[in-house]
Amino acid sequence: MDTLHRDSVILRRWGVGAACILMSTGLAGCGGGDDSSSPAPTYTVGGSISGLSAGGLVLANGTDTVSPVSGATSFTFPTAHVSGTSYAVTVQSQPTALTCAVAPTGGSGTISSANVTNVQVSCTANTYSIGGTISGLTTSGLVLENGSDTLSPAANAATFTFATKLTSGATYAVTVETQPFGLSCQVSNATGTVPSAAVTNVNVTCSANEWTWVGGADTGNANGVYGTLGTAAAANIPGARYGSHPWTDAAGNMWLFGGIGNDSAGKFDDLNDLWKYSAVTKQWTWAGGSKTVAALGVYGTRGTAAAANTPGARDGGIIWTDSAGNVWLFGGEGYDSTGNDDFLNDLWKYNPATNQWTWVGGPSTAGGLGVYGTQGTAAAANLPGARDAAMGWVDSAGNFWLFGGYGYDSTTNSASLELNDLWMYNTTTNQWTWIGGSNIGNAKGVYGTKGVAAAGNVPGARDSAATWVDKSGTVWLFGGYGYDSAGTTGQSLADLWTYSPSSGQWTWVNGANTGSVPAVYGAQGTAAAANTPGSRFGAVSWIDGAGNFWLFGGAFNLPGGNVQLNDVWEYSGTANQWVWIGGSNTTGAKGVYGTLGTPAATNTPGARYYASKWTDGTGNLWLFGGYGDDSAGTANQLNDLWEY
Repeated sequence: MDTLHRDSVILRRWGVGAACILMSTGLAGCGGGDDSSSPAPTYTVGGSISGLSAGGLVLANGTDTVSPVSGATSFTFPTAHVSGTSYAVTVQSQPTALTCAVAPTGGSGTISSANVTNVQVSCTANTYSIGGTISGLTTSGLVLENGSDTLSPAANAATFTFATKLTSGATYAVTVETQPFGLSCQVSNATGTVPSAAVTNVNVTCSANEWTWVGGADTGNANGVYGTLGTAAAANIPGARYGSHPWTDAAGNMWLFGGIGNDSAGKFDDLNDLWKYSAVTKQWTWAGGSKTVAALGVYGTRGTAAAANTPGARDGGIIWTDSAGNVWLFGGEGYDSTGNDDFLNDLWKYNPATNQWTWVGGPSTAGGLGVYGTQGTAAAANLPGARDAAMGWVDSAGNFWLFGGYGYDSTTNSASLELNDLWMYNTTTNQWTWIGGSNIGNAKGVYGTKGVAAAGNVPGARDSAATWVDKSGTVWLFGGYGYDSAGTTGQSLADLWTYSPSSGQWTWVNGANTGSVPAVYGAQGTAAAANTPGSRFGAVSWIDGAGNFWLFGGAFNLPGGNVQLNDVWEYSGTANQWVWIGGSNTTGAKGVYGTLGTPAATNTPGARYYASKWTDGTGNLWLFGGYGDDSAGTANQLNDLWEY
């Protein structure tokens, strides 16, 4: 066998390994001497993700892509690369309602013998602006609010956009925080949920504050036209009166009980007739009570409603409404169950659904003294003394509050006294609590330091002040007739106070601590620190849709008697400034009625005090009657109805 044939047999029998042994000389590539044909190691590219709360994100590195799921905190591209390969991570597709970005440091580079893990991708929620259009804004002063964000569009602005943007899915609610001077602005499309786009359809429409004479006579001393009990009619109208008890029901109907004025025969005295007015049909309905003056109270059984029950004729009582729509009436000056005409401290509840009254508490006879008990402690025997022209409000928990008035304290009903006691009534327990103030009448005011709440602060005894409750639950009180810091009486007041139910403390906010202060009007429509409505009592006050406080009319006492006012004021709690909006800056202005049912810039009710008022769902004021000046400038009781 030759050598070549032998080597061939060995190669077949033993394989390459044996052959390499035999052919080691000159046979390169046999055995393990050179591994240059093995593949090079590869490395991945990836990193961290923050804020990925939605799907849809696509990251790219060249042609390589990865789609992290919602909530992912890391990512790795599927394709690995050898050392020395460059990479550049980018966002190819954004997730829903988010914007993701690759950090400039670490987002690109060259792979260097290790996996890349330091690419950082951060995602943030998209935000969108809230805005819309404005029409009719011919003056400055408008402040719009969306949550804590506010803006003040300039006069004649046609659009607005809030500075703070909101994320998709967030809610917004645009309101008017401050009305512009001389205008009333309403917001439509005001609330909603932010889509994945800017909100541009909020509409603010402003119109001039104008009075409309809606009904009643433009002369004073008109008799009542009652029609048929329970039946609305265009001719029906309550007689001229003042000191009535108004409220609004859940359906927007306006109600009126009693007052002092004219009955169907033109007799003048206290009344106990009950009326309902529909702003839709513009008709009055005589709903109950007598159409003659001086009606006695029919009390029935305490705590039991009955069709025959009715409070006696009266004026100057306090009206509250509860969450169930029931109406509560306390006190006033008028007739008890025996025909005695004096101050009252009886408590009644009226159910509009059944049209029945319930005598809830207090005596059925007039002239009752106050039973104060222990300050701060509710008790079944506690009861405010008989009084009229007190101030009242309802807190967020549904409790009724009463402050001051003119009547009887804890010690005497032989003389009428100004009061400054503060009471709370709980409708669940049917108990009164004496909260603060004096149980002795004619107390002077303790003002403390202006702008600083203190446990010792308290307004002086008074009646016929203006009160309102702001959006935070703080109670505001302005003016009235009574005692100042020096204990001087026989004068009207111009002080402004707040009361915090949570702290139980009063704060003297604005105005003088002395009485008989003249008004400082300044420029109409321009707020100023020096402006003040001046001392007055019996004014009408209301809160507009933006929560701003408004004041109309009232009376100012002079040595020769009272003089009436018809000026309109607005107060900004934020700026602590008054603005004279309209009406006359002189006393005794006669009414300018214009055309019945037609608003006009020149229309204005005559000067008056102790008028009744309601506000409707849009924040408009409705004004009825009072004592003051008619279209001829003659002062008398009135029964004209106005909308502002």
